[in-house]
Amino acid sequence: MQIFQVPDHAPSLLPDGIPFELVWADEFDGTELDRTKWDFRLHMMGKRHRTWGDEGVHLDGNSNCVFTVYEKDGEICSSQLQTGSNYMDKRNPNWNEEDVVWPLDRLTPHRFVKRYGYFECRCRLQQKPGWWSAFWLQSPVIGSSLDPAFSGIENDCMESFAPGNVSLHSNHYNGYGPDHKCEEIGKGATVDETVYHTFGVLWTPEGYIYYIDGVEDGRSQGPVSHIPQFILISTEVKGYRQKGLNAATEEARAAVGDTFLVDHVRVFDIVGGYEAPAY
Repeated sequence: MQIFQVPDHAPSLLPDGIPFELVWADEFDGTELDRTKWDFRLHMMGKRHRTWGDEGVHLDGNSNCVFTVYEKDGEICSSQLQTGSNYMDKRNPNWNEEDVVWPLDRLTPHRFVKRYGYFECRCRLQQKPGWWSAFWLQSPVIGSSLDPAFSGIENDCMESFAPGNVSLHSNHYNGYGPDHKCEEIGKGATVDETVYHTFGVLWTPEGYIYYIDGVEDGRSQGPVSHIPQFILISTEVKGYRQKGLNAATEEARAAVGDTFLVDHVRVFDIVGGYEAPAY
């Protein structure tokens, strides 16, 4: 493990044996979210999600991005941040079931996309059940072909569906319909949810290696995306994807006011020559 020091901030925990250069970061300093770096994800699969809003994120002045569960108009809501967007998420507001309309919606320029490198998030997980948190990479055109090298992969670096529980990492590809495939990687972990932890993924042309607190937790030799992808930090309350419910669970309602804290997100490029890890 290499320690990369950032003045007045927690260090990054980088894989050994590879030369890195910091190319993008948000330390969440100040009191206003940097909208040149982040946008809010409000849609999923062509529909405006009624519980994903832009009111559940603020900076606390202590270098934390604070995600909060909140109630609005009787719904239990939270927020998702992204540095790019997926072409499938939005559609033309004039579209109806009888029409085929192109384009789907106005295309939004990406704020940041990157191919290969080391992607890291330091965060303190949610404290209550009823909602979950995640740090992941997504392709803008996932599912547009059956070649994930060309159309990209969803890389779930960290997902926590319960306080202190970190799920296996997963790579999703070939879209989200009948051709969908998923590879689960690593062992996951049970961690102390009251303190900060660091999650990272090393993405090279040869594969992926996932890390928890600087320790490897699994690797994959592919398939590998060879296109630039964007970053998401997301939260979601439980119940709205549950068949027959489509409403917040009682646990989710009890979680109102709970927080998920993100200390930093950093992206490192691989510079110079290096010996590729054995996948």
